Order: sequence, then structure tokens, then C-alpha cells
Amino acid sequence: MSFSVVIVAAGSGTRAGPGQAKQWRLLAGKPVLRWSVEAFLAAGAAEIIIVTTRDGESAATDVLAGLSGWRTTLGGATRALSVQAGLAALSERPGDESVLIHDAARPFVNRKIIDGLLRALANADLALPALAVADTLKLASPDASARTVSREHLWRAQTPQAAPRDRLLAAYARWADGEPTDDAQVVEAAGGRIAMIPGDPLLNKLTYPEDFAMAERLAGAARVTRVGQGFDAHRWGPGEEVWLCGVAIKHDETLIGHSDADAGLHALTDAILGAIGEGDIGDHFPPTDPKWKGAASDQFLKHAVDLVAAKGGALVNVDVTLICERPKIKPHRQAMRERLAEILSLPIDRVSVKATTTEKMGFTGRGEGLAASAVVSVETPA
Repeated sequence: MSFSVVIVAAGSGTRAGPGQAKQWRLLAGKPVLRWSVEAFLAAGAAEIIIVTTRDGESAATDVLAGLSGWRTTLGGATRALSVQAGLAALSERPGDESVLIHDAARPFVNRKIIDGLLRALANADLALPALAVADTLKLASPDASARTVSREHLWRAQTPQAAPRDRLLAAYARWADGEPTDDAQVVEAAGGRIAMIPGDPLLNKLTYPEDFAMAERLAGAARVTRVGQGFDAHRWGPGEEVWLCGVAIKHDETLIGHSDADAGLHALTDAILGAIGEGDIGDHFPPTDPKWKGAASDQFLKHAVDLVAAKGGALVNVDVTLICERPKIKPHRQAMRERLAEILSLPIDRVSVKATTTEKMGFTGRGEGLAASAVVSVETPA
């Protein structure tokens, strides 16, 4: 079923504490807004409009880098005006096509909610997810006394809220009763039928600083750990230095390869690519391409790290083993760890570099070449 999306991301989020507006902040290593945009794109959204401020337009470009199918428009002074601006910015599509209105501050929207809303629209003018009120409610009086209020039949409305575009536009055109709290209120006032589907506690809105702390824990629970391994080997040839794990070491030979032949970085790059299912180093930097002749291998590793970030993932730790008789690795091991930590943006205690020999056996034992293996762990959204 075809649908478009309007994401309201024009608020300043002052209640969330100092710093950037909450839609641009990082949540489990990924900007809050990006969580929703990726979910809607994965569910098949035909078009996504991000309603934001003039400053927010450049921020959106940064946090949504690498994603397509979205664009921005300027919002209004209120949420209702921003929603209407988003609806007006949608491309010319059938008026009865469903549009989902979503708050950027609810990052954990999922396919089950999206599909449930679209199905519910078959018998309604607007559909929304909602949670039954579970806590006892108290109504505070000006004199500081409080009384219990019945929670029977009370529900907590969430977003996204879905409606045919033409019906939602018509309802907003008729609205004249102050600032509505959500889109369902507008459609309800216009005589529309509202359907509710089971909401999701993960859809709670990020409003206060403590909400971010909770969301970080929830995001961790909704992530998977992936493990990747890599291996590389190069033969020795005439030279005066060798590059290993991003560090130049004076030596009476050098490793021969199309790039700088840094076997440690190559193995590590392959391990990261393997963890996220993105092939191997040769797929991204073909040895037949003269562009990479003599290239520094740290750019290969940085590319792999960027791919992890684009998937909303993060490196957890890396472990590299260099296999050779010469040169001696121990005097340079700390420098290698520091260089890898810098490239990977990891604390140094999550970076391991080790060395071993093959007791004079095989091509490394005979001094014909050097080998490297690497293991990494990566966390990505489930």
C-alpha cells in the first residue's frame, strides 16, 4: 500500500536540556531523526517530508547523509502549521493516498506499527497507535490537594498518525479552535472516525533528559552484535620500511602490494566489512584500479567505519594479530594501538594488537612474507 510521510522536526526541544535540538542529537550512535527516516524508508515510503527550521535544513542534510527519498520544507510557528506545511510540500499524488504524520522525537517507529495503521484506515478517517493508561491518575488542585481520577477508557495517543491526505487537509482547513494537540483531534472535530491500534512503549516521546537515558538502554536492547574476521598476507621485497597497522617501521625490506601493503589494516578492513555483510576490500578498492596504486590503507579502513555508521552501527572492539618472524612488533605495538584507536574513534582499551610467529614453518617462517588476521565486533540495529 502506497504511503507518504511527514515528519515534524521543527521544535527547539528546550525541555530536553542544553545542546542541540533533540532531533539532531545522537541516540546509540545515530541521530534521533535518522532512526525514523530509516524505518519509514525500509517500510516502503514513497516520499518523506522533513518539516524543520532554516537551520534545520542543513542539519538534516548532515544527519541523513547517504539516504534518499526525503526532502525538507520550512515549518510554521506551531505544530499544526508545520503539519500543514508538510502536507502542502508533498508531491502531487492521489488525494486518497495515506500519509503518516510523525514526531521526530519518537525514534523507534517500526514496521509493525506502520502496517497496522495502514490496515486500520480501511474503516476509518484516521488511525493512531495508543497505549492504555496503566498508572493511577491524580488531579492536583490549586490548594495542593489531589484526588484520584478514573483511568477507565483512557489511552495515551502516539505517532505516527495516518490518514488519507485529502481528508487531513480538509480537516485542518475547518479547524478553528486553538492549537490542537495532535492530528486525530483535528479529524475528530471535522466529524471523522478515529481508529486506534495497539501502541508500542518504544514509541514514547523524547522530552526530558531522563528520556534520552532510557532510550539509550532501549536502543541497546534493540541491537545485535555482529562478528567479522579478516586475513591478509603480502610477500617481502626490496625496501627500507614497512607499514603495519598504520605505523611506518624502518626495516631492510618492505611488503609488496598495489597499495601500501599494510596487511594489518587490510585484515582489519575486511573484518569490518564482513561483520556488516559488505563484501571485502577488493570489492570497494579493486587492485586493478590505478587510483589505489601506493594508496595509504587508512583510507580503506575509514571507508569501512563510515559504512558501519551509515547502517546505524558502531564498532565495539577490534583485535589484530600480525604473523611474522621479522620485524619485531612489540616495540611498535603501542603506537599501532594508538593509531588504530584514532582511525576507529575507539578507546584504546578496545583496540588490541598482538604478534606471533609460526616457529619457522610456512612462508612467514621462511621469511617470504607477512600475514595478519583480525577479529571485530560491531553493534547494529536489529
